[in-house]
Amino acid sequence: MPIAKRLVPLLLIILCFCRFSFAQNKFTVSGTVTDSGTGETLIGASVKLLGSITSGTVTNAYGFYSLSVPEGAYKISVSFIGYKTVEHSITISKNLRQNFVLSEDNQLNEVVISAEKRDENVSSPQMGLQKINVREINNVPVLLGERDVLKTLQLLPGIKSAGEGNSGFYVRGGSTDQNLILLDEAPVYNASHLLGFFSTFNSDAIKDVSVYKGGMPAQYGGRLASVLDIKMNDGNRKDYTAEGGIGLISSRLKVEGPIVKDKGSFMVSARRTYLDAFLALSPDSSVSGNTLYFYDVNAKANYQLDDKNTLFLSGYFGRDKLGISEAFGFNWGNSTVTLRWNHLYSDRLFSNTSLIYSNYNYVIQNFMEDNDFEVNSSIKDFNLKQDFEYSLSNRHSLKFGVNAIHHTIAPGKLTASDSSSVNQTTYENRKGYELATYVSDEWAISDRLNLVYGLRISGFSLTGPGNFKAYDEDGNIISTKTYKAGEVVKNYFNLEPRFSASYQIAPSSSLKAAYTRNIQNIHLMSNSTSTSPTDLYIMNSNNVKPEIADQIAAGYFRNFNDNNYEFSAEVYYKWMQNQIEYRSGTDLRGNGNVEADLLYGDGRAYGIELFLKKRFGKFNGWIGYTWSRTQRQFDAINEAKWFYAKQDRTHDISLVGIYKAGPRWTFSSVFVYNTGNAVTYPSGKYQINGRTTFYYTEKNGYRTPDYHRLDVAATLEGKPGKKLQSSWSFGIYNLYNRQNAFSIDFKDNPDDVSKTQVVRTTLFGIIPSVTWNFKF
Repeated sequence: MPIAKRLVPLLLIILCFCRFSFAQNKFTVSGTVTDSGTGETLIGASVKLLGSITSGTVTNAYGFYSLSVPEGAYKISVSFIGYKTVEHSITISKNLRQNFVLSEDNQLNEVVISAEKRDENVSSPQMGLQKINVREINNVPVLLGERDVLKTLQLLPGIKSAGEGNSGFYVRGGSTDQNLILLDEAPVYNASHLLGFFSTFNSDAIKDVSVYKGGMPAQYGGRLASVLDIKMNDGNRKDYTAEGGIGLISSRLKVEGPIVKDKGSFMVSARRTYLDAFLALSPDSSVSGNTLYFYDVNAKANYQLDDKNTLFLSGYFGRDKLGISEAFGFNWGNSTVTLRWNHLYSDRLFSNTSLIYSNYNYVIQNFMEDNDFEVNSSIKDFNLKQDFEYSLSNRHSLKFGVNAIHHTIAPGKLTASDSSSVNQTTYENRKGYELATYVSDEWAISDRLNLVYGLRISGFSLTGPGNFKAYDEDGNIISTKTYKAGEVVKNYFNLEPRFSASYQIAPSSSLKAAYTRNIQNIHLMSNSTSTSPTDLYIMNSNNVKPEIADQIAAGYFRNFNDNNYEFSAEVYYKWMQNQIEYRSGTDLRGNGNVEADLLYGDGRAYGIELFLKKRFGKFNGWIGYTWSRTQRQFDAINEAKWFYAKQDRTHDISLVGIYKAGPRWTFSSVFVYNTGNAVTYPSGKYQINGRTTFYYTEKNGYRTPDYHRLDVAATLEGKPGKKLQSSWSFGIYNLYNRQNAFSIDFKDNPDDVSKTQVVRTTLFGIIPSVTWNFKF
């Protein structure tokens, strides 16, 4: 804490220096960069002024840029990956508004993962950032042909799949709940469909995907491991269009068009599976009455009031339903709504104000002859964000703002049609506030040295009403106190410094380093090996402290052959405080005193990530490799010795290849390999009264079998038509039918109880898929 306190005056001194260093005799050229075909703003487009003084910048998350230079004649160049570069001569003698429209370059074949500029990966001081070009993920083979952003992310170094049949992911030793997932700034608490087989994100509706593995900018907070920032399409401002696809298990449709041409637009995208329709065709009544499907809807509208004001309204609504005839029902889903106002106070000061609502909930129903009962649980957020971007000069871009979130967690409510046979129970709701303010400056000290540094100040307040307990180290209640509505139970306050730097040692290579501190106040309670829709969230309390992670990272970045090849090597070390585990035998379901069963300890994670990518040409793709270690240490577990966390994997390899065989055919393949997860298996067994009891020794001292899989795909573009464009996508998941273990169980050999049988369960063998895509 003393170090963090010293950072505050130092940061203020630096920011004051930056402000006074701005020359008052300069003029500003600013505007937006958009797509010529749709009117969509382009995020991260490069804007350069060439003349007596050369300077440049990139467009922000809303397509806005601002540059300040002395009076004179310049050539302005605007470029974006996949688009034709635009050059324009201008004379600057006063502040100038200049918008640009870019056209797609159909001759440029880029891979899925791309930076904003061709050399952005080398020149930017930002570390641990990967971006996905959503338009190109069609070529990556996926399960059942359903395009999935999260599955594509898991092919990058440092980002590991939580397991087959699971959309959760681990980033640099963090657990699945330590990833902040944002959809148009709204947090998504469970990003899975069909129990994790697919993610909640419909690729048709997505415009931009950025994932931060380390060195997160100060505007992001609330999670320890990573930030996944997803932005939806704004909608076509030029023409009305429709596109979609029909696959083996699901279909999708997107409609978009102008509200007022060149001033406002809308986009609606919907997707639904029809597994329930196949079940209904079964002659077996026990099967035909079952339910298994999901749907989701993405919608967005925007309207430009004038040159300085634009309004955005977006929402996501998704639901999964699973039912077994008339015996059992289970449904869960997310709802998010974001209302945003972009305002331009001046050519250098940009503002974004957001009101955000997020709700995740699930319902479990059990139907019995004499009594039906239902269990409900939810987490609901109301969020207010105010963000500013101020261009102090071409060498300083300042970001600052505030954020306030009100959380309500309903851990569970049990209701029954016959209260005499089933006790109806309602666990107390928990309410809390997260408050944060931040400031961050991107400073180009010289042509070689660039910095991004800032400070985030975060606080959390747990409030009433309710009864709040305190526990000792053994889980015994030592006190109980009742608080009224709005009364503060516990406050936490933390400083989160952020720093990242790059030094360009040559035109095509650089060294980078970063330090980040992150705080997490919302915690996922799960004692399953993968994310489940029924997992429980809890807040900080008298017993549960904020999780803290400090990460340092360094890397070498190099481009080859006119930026056609990209290489990076990053090393990191992360140490974590207040990590959470459970006492042996803990059952989270219906546990009103779950905090009594929690244990707190430390964690550490370290590793190296290697990435080699060919970005352009007929054949492109990448190779990603991660070597890593993730460990935990708890006084009451494993005799207080360090043990491997469940997300620990020593080796993780991904190979992706995409080949453009001609104007119509594209072939691709993906090979993945990783070391098995750390697990706890029985070390022996004994018999008591004829009953076998397994005993366990070292925590997570064993490994599941190594995982590997090869997927292939092919896309056939239809013949060009005047109105209708179409394509066929063919794929084979798990080409050589590898039987990867989903779970491993132990039981007595029925012929000899002194011996033990190992039972391996697998989810997927070889699975073909075909999808017809269309657009008109």
